[in-house]
Amino acid sequence: MGEVEQRPTAGSRLGAPENAGISTLEHGQKLPTTPTGKLISIKIQMLDDTQETFEIPQRAPGKVLLDAVCNHLNLVEGDYFGLEFLDHKKITVWLDLLKPIVKQIRRPKHVILKFVVKFFPPDHAQLQEELTRYLFALQVKQDLAQGQLTCNDTSAALLISHIVQSEIGDFDETVDREHLVKNKYIPQQEALEDKIMEFHRNHIGQTPAESDFQLLEIARRLEMYGIRLHPAKDREGTKINLAVAHTGILVFQGHTKINAFNWAKVRKLSFKRKRFLIKLRPDVNSNFQDTLEFLMASRDFCKAFWKICVEHHAFFRLFEEPKPKPKPVLFTRGSSFRFSGRTQKQVLDYVKEGGHKKVQFERKHSKIHSVRSLTAKHSEQHSESCDFTYGDGVDSPVAKNCQQGKELKVSVEDGGQATTPSLKKSPKESKRLDGAAVAAMEEEEEVVKDRSQQSRSQTQQPSTAGSLAGSPHLSELSINSQGGPAMANMTLSPNLSPDNRQASPLVSPLLNDQTCVRTDDEEEVRKKRFPTDKAYFIAKEVSTTERTYLKDLEVITSWFQSTVSKDDCMPEALKNLIFSNFEPLHKFHTSFLKEVEQRLAQWEGRSNAHLKGDYQRIGDIMLKNIQSMKHLTIHLRKHSEVLVELENGIKNSRKLEALCRDFEMQKVCYLPLNTFLLRPLHRLMHYKQIMERLCKHYPPNHVDFRDSRAALAEISEMVAQLHSSMLKMENFQKLHELKKDLIGIDNLVIPAREFIRLGSLSKLSGKGLQQRMFFLFNDVLLYTSRGLTASNQFKVHGQLPLYGMMIEESEEEWGVPHCFTLRGQHQTIVVAASSRIEMDKWTEDIQMVIDLAENCNGPTPEFLGSSPPDNKSPEEPTLDQESEDDLNASRTSLERQTPHRGNTTVHVCWHRNTSVSMVDFSIAVENQLSGNLLRKFKNSNGWQKLWVVFTNFCMFFYKSHQDNHPLASLPLLGYSLTIPSESENIHKDYVFKLHFKSHVYYFRAESEYTFERWMEVIRSATSPASRIRVLSHEESHVY
Repeated sequence: MGEVEQRPTAGSRLGAPENAGISTLEHGQKLPTTPTGKLISIKIQMLDDTQETFEIPQRAPGKVLLDAVCNHLNLVEGDYFGLEFLDHKKITVWLDLLKPIVKQIRRPKHVILKFVVKFFPPDHAQLQEELTRYLFALQVKQDLAQGQLTCNDTSAALLISHIVQSEIGDFDETVDREHLVKNKYIPQQEALEDKIMEFHRNHIGQTPAESDFQLLEIARRLEMYGIRLHPAKDREGTKINLAVAHTGILVFQGHTKINAFNWAKVRKLSFKRKRFLIKLRPDVNSNFQDTLEFLMASRDFCKAFWKICVEHHAFFRLFEEPKPKPKPVLFTRGSSFRFSGRTQKQVLDYVKEGGHKKVQFERKHSKIHSVRSLTAKHSEQHSESCDFTYGDGVDSPVAKNCQQGKELKVSVEDGGQATTPSLKKSPKESKRLDGAAVAAMEEEEEVVKDRSQQSRSQTQQPSTAGSLAGSPHLSELSINSQGGPAMANMTLSPNLSPDNRQASPLVSPLLNDQTCVRTDDEEEVRKKRFPTDKAYFIAKEVSTTERTYLKDLEVITSWFQSTVSKDDCMPEALKNLIFSNFEPLHKFHTSFLKEVEQRLAQWEGRSNAHLKGDYQRIGDIMLKNIQSMKHLTIHLRKHSEVLVELENGIKNSRKLEALCRDFEMQKVCYLPLNTFLLRPLHRLMHYKQIMERLCKHYPPNHVDFRDSRAALAEISEMVAQLHSSMLKMENFQKLHELKKDLIGIDNLVIPAREFIRLGSLSKLSGKGLQQRMFFLFNDVLLYTSRGLTASNQFKVHGQLPLYGMMIEESEEEWGVPHCFTLRGQHQTIVVAASSRIEMDKWTEDIQMVIDLAENCNGPTPEFLGSSPPDNKSPEEPTLDQESEDDLNASRTSLERQTPHRGNTTVHVCWHRNTSVSMVDFSIAVENQLSGNLLRKFKNSNGWQKLWVVFTNFCMFFYKSHQDNHPLASLPLLGYSLTIPSESENIHKDYVFKLHFKSHVYYFRAESEYTFERWMEVIRSATSPASRIRVLSHEESHVY
């Protein structure tokens, strides 16, 4: 087989294939010569149920047909899709892109191939094109209808509500009922119609593009998302199902996943007749066999599944397309099959590098046009037929007439409904959108003043990227932390996530009952009292959080400075370093807050500025102050030095250590002292998130849009410059904070050590299961017990170096639920988690660190001291003397005021029997909020107005925002977040419920926007992030 000579391009240097249609070809790259000869007609079933006929050369390979389909759709990211069909043995197989079509399909005229999604990425935010997400949404819709995507009724109703929103627009009860009668989205749909309409009622103003994004956000959390089951049997003859996903090979019993083999653990995949073999990487400490065997129905079934596994592994794990093996001279052994096409990394790189044009495509059932970007040139028209020419002289694989090669003819056969994405230019829409101006986050409903307008779709700009990556003004920091848009108008119970899977803390669908409908009287009162524009509440969030930020600065500039000035224990150089870098910040933000509050007063009509009509904006103030803030960057860059020097001073001076310890015991210091030193850097991220929401809310023609977009660009640049330093400081601060909670360690804080996770596990010993606190770092795992000292510190009992460690599940061996074994080089321990979710978090993190340790130069030296620290109390009991009452103490006592060191995150995890990771801490930094809430207890009648600050997984309660210290606090780790049911008789709007065991609290927000924001940030504490989700992007190196 000859090779086509080509000029080197960016894609070829990455290994992009040469014979790539519109979905893979780069500008100026030539297609390989297509075989000439007789044309054959092949029918393709599209995802919107239309059929199209393509005429291609008889001896053309499968890739020519797939590229023709991508050309017809103007699909840039066609690599996620494939063509499947039933072969002559009635086995569903994928069309091989390298083999001639006639060798795969015996009677092409009588076979209908299906154009469907082949590779489901872990995060739909990786899909850059709106058309791609639309096709994925059609696939989800199809899987629901066919029963392949199984889920509970609430999840199904929420999914369908987004489909209905994208097809018919905003909620109208009569139209909804008629539409649901005519369209069946799921078997037994009749029982869900009321719930579907209830969810649909909350999507007002949501565009089809946003509905697609929300649909995929919900679907990807379902266990059966993208799963195609292949019947098999295990060695014992038990009927099971095999499947393959981006993570590896999955084993199901029915529709329940019972096992998973990550790609990192798989050494080789093979098949021998009907047997499918998985060879795992050797485990010297394991008694389990390293080769697993599954029996399938026939050799053809087995080979088909093996091919799918090979392709998934190559697409998601490799950086470039694998090169073909050299052909043997005499004998061949095994299959020559290999993955053909670009890998996911190459697809992402190609789309990011390409220059996009905006074009419009039509949705089959939607009345609303969508605009999206396209890399390759699109066809001038797509009507009843299109002509494609393939030949050596073609520069761009688009639909146009050329002089050389054979023609590929496409015709539509849909019984008169020829509306499959037909592409038309829309200058008006193209002019509306500027790719650099869109920060694609959540699109929330804007409250309107006229009730008659509520049934009308707002003319909001549709999402062109669906992820934060779509805007050049957004740095990777926001992508790492957010991962996607938050769901609008919804609430989430952590216990009601899709199929009981843990939901994301930031992007969570609300799978619970919705808030009650507001009465007309209440609506009118609210309209009279406050502006209803979402931008007003965004501006108000700037004000409320700025008040808290100023109070945090005053902890350093006023309270701590006053304490230090009374004693001469701190060197003058350290004093100057700290206060000279914080006082300018306090002065600047005091002025900034006054300016914001004056604008809010004008917005609310408390001044005469409304006569000019220019008061309903905040972007101009943000832009002016963010530009001024750049002059303070010199002080912000000094904060890492401040943090290090303060800790060094504490280390070298017992008097300074005692002073700082006593200061932390004061009520005004409601967080660890070194946390306040990081507040200025965290505040920059808050500004960035606020401006992202504001830019997403404003249409491009809004008077405040340009200033808001410029402010977003400025603050994004500042965050990007300080991001790396901030991550190092956060890890440094966390290590020093943990050092205060641990005894028995000589030097916890050393260079290159990184904190990963802490939490409570039960350790199996001769006395049975005993609760222990575990601390995971990037080089060692510590386990401790809680002592009975006055400081409530945790005593280290052992350490397990991670180099050479093995981890394995051992529930069956020990008969303990959620049990796993850690085999170190010198010690083996058996531990059990409180739930399967907790077990998965620990095993994933430990395995990740083990893999990182293996890639290092060798084991790190042990660091635990052999002798206890000097300040150990002689009365401290040993482990055998620990009181059972202490170990099993009430885990609900944290709501009461407790000694400062007894209410840290470590102690909360101990009492609540849970864990948190550094990823969770990083997300918590971004999810901070403050403002007024009304609080009600379970058995009380009245509502109490409080100023609430949410930070560090905890709610702090103040009588007013002017108070210097909180009245009480409520740690939220382990709590469940829901909304009240009708039986609870909470007949108020915007109420959410927090409960843990018998402790129940109700909180009431002032508006829909603030309600959704509180729900969003509290989820970050009640539903900690999964490592797989947060680290799914390569750029998400939080540690």
